[in-house]
Amino acid sequence: MRAVGEGRLASDSPAFERHIDRCLGCRACEQVCPAGVEYGQLLEAARGELFQSGAKRGLSYGLLRLVLKHVWLHPSRLKLAFTMARFFRDGGIARALRKAGVARLFSSRFQFGLALLESSGGKLADTQANKKQRSARASESDLRARPEGFPSPSLTDTLLFTGCVGAGLFARVNDATARVLEANGFRVQTPAAQVCCGALHAHAGDLEGARQLARRNIKAFDPGETKPGAPVITNAGGCGAMLASYAHLLADDNEFAERAGRFCARVRDVSQQMETVEIKRGAGGIKQVVTYDSSCHLLYGQHAGDAPLKMVGAIPGLKLALLGGSERCCGGAGIYNLLEPDLSRSVLAEKLLEIKKTGAKILATGNPGCQMQIGAGAILSGMDLVVCHPVELLDESYARAGLYEPR
Repeated sequence: MRAVGEGRLASDSPAFERHIDRCLGCRACEQVCPAGVEYGQLLEAARGELFQSGAKRGLSYGLLRLVLKHVWLHPSRLKLAFTMARFFRDGGIARALRKAGVARLFSSRFQFGLALLESSGGKLADTQANKKQRSARASESDLRARPEGFPSPSLTDTLLFTGCVGAGLFARVNDATARVLEANGFRVQTPAAQVCCGALHAHAGDLEGARQLARRNIKAFDPGETKPGAPVITNAGGCGAMLASYAHLLADDNEFAERAGRFCARVRDVSQQMETVEIKRGAGGIKQVVTYDSSCHLLYGQHAGDAPLKMVGAIPGLKLALLGGSERCCGGAGIYNLLEPDLSRSVLAEKLLEIKKTGAKILATGNPGCQMQIGAGAILSGMDLVVCHPVELLDESYARAGLYEPR
């Protein structure tokens, strides 16, 4: 990267391209670098060089550029795309195609893509014996419309960043996040004008696309339009790390540099927000063994540490098995699993092996990309495993404790 920056190596060098593409971008190296070099930011800059050079990097990267430009930057088109994805998932079409072996006629990458989509629909509630104890569910289409019976006197206002993949495929996690926060005395609002965080653009090297989205989000969460200084809450490690990097991304933007700095100071994961209060205890009843896998960007990008574990620690009698190598990447890394499938699945195989050693039937992790990556691996390898977000476990526990009024 230094050689390219100093002009000693061409940015369209095949060697440079190969090494940059193969990096997971997990940022684990930042934690052990004596000089504190922020390699994640350097990697995005390097990929930006490749993006600008127009290097021919294969069909996959060409399609990625097309989708990022013509779909991800347009909320209405993106919403339509996720609506179609949910139709394929919830209608069982993705599962049927995968099990029928149709996907293998095209490519193993397509088969894995179907498994990723299928895995996003896994629900923790499906593992519980008595579903009648569950709370009323908020509308997936409008988190701002809260059901009656929730604690009305709030102590602190918070603003929920729902994320594009979160809103499109993991609305249940956003719902659970809002319920858990409200049960602990936080009022939750979701600014309507928010858009994708821009992480996919940044990882792909489309830094200008990422900046466009960053500016729109800063406007959407501006204290003048919402609540002064209210924390911006995320439940996706990748999104949170990206939102927290807006100051760097917009450092040369005279209009937004200062606003980006203030915005970044307000970003925190739901587990970090829960650390600011004494977390209400839930009820027991989750009988399956649970294990936890750290999201790289939550651990290394947002520095959440063991905050997610403290959150699930409020569940009485939870059988938590420690996962070996929890701090290591699962191989998802945005869409690395589709762009570099062989390396990604090699990393995933190691993760699945460690999960099997725990004997866990439920795995919790704080990022939708990780949920889909591990969930897809479990599906294709025949593992009996439900993958969820830690906040879903606490939400289930609160429902059993009767903290939510039935509709």
